Amino acid sequence: MTPFLEIRGLYKRFGSVQALAGVDLDIHNGEVLGLLGDNGAGKSTLIKTISGVHKPTAGTLRCEAREVAISSPSVARSLGIETVFQDLALIPNLDAAANLFIGRELSYGPFKGLLRVMRDKAMEDDLRRCLERLDIHIPSLRMHVDGFSGGQRQAIAIARAIRWKAKLVILDEPTAALSVPEQRKVLSLTRQLASEGIAVIYITHNILDVLAVTDRIVILHRGRKAAELRTKDTTEHQIVSLIMGGARKPNEELKG
Repeated sequence: MTPFLEIRGLYKRFGSVQALAGVDLDIHNGEVLGLLGDNGAGKSTLIKTISGVHKPTAGTLRCEAREVAISSPSVARSLGIETVFQDLALIPNLDAAANLFIGRELSYGPFKGLLRVMRDKAMEDDLRRCLERLDIHIPSLRMHVDGFSGGQRQAIAIARAIRWKAKLVILDEPTAALSVPEQRKVLSLTRQLASEGIAVIYITHNILDVLAVTDRIVILHRGRKAAELRTKDTTEHQIVSLIMGGARKPNEELKG
């Protein structure tokens, strides 16, 4: 099967700092890929390169078998790559529908860009369909998101990615600071995305989350890929050892 995204020989340098050094990675439709590593391992740089925030120093990216240059977040979104960063990028004093359509509002009017009227009802209906699809429940469509729980805000951010027909969703520390029930809901949403054929990159420090929700695990160490593992064949001890030491162990790297 052709991966949705193929990364080959990816390098990223910031002055004298080598943040990524020759990373190879395949990301497949319908799977959850866990991305792990200690602070400074290169996780954030990798996802920001995939999402168009950083331009690579060297290397190639192929999306759906076509070589691409992801030069900006808008280019990434046009390819179907949506990122839910840890801060969620939600505006607290706007309601859920407004946050779903930030920068991409539905409107009508005689002139493009001038004298446009927001289609509030259409945006609310759109949000309602997204929430029903993901089995997400929020107190009110008109309630400002600063009144939502952490898990509800996370769900709105994920629904926003789905609304824009994401083919790859990158989740950055999605369960950080959430209660246990909300963590479980986010894990369930993650598996639902995969079941719909969407590729998911799941970045976290929570190893138990990774073991519960992912299909494969990639561990970065000092900007290099230290290991690639099948989750079902991996233990918590192996993951911790690789994160701390970064050394490949015999038979632990996934081949093919």
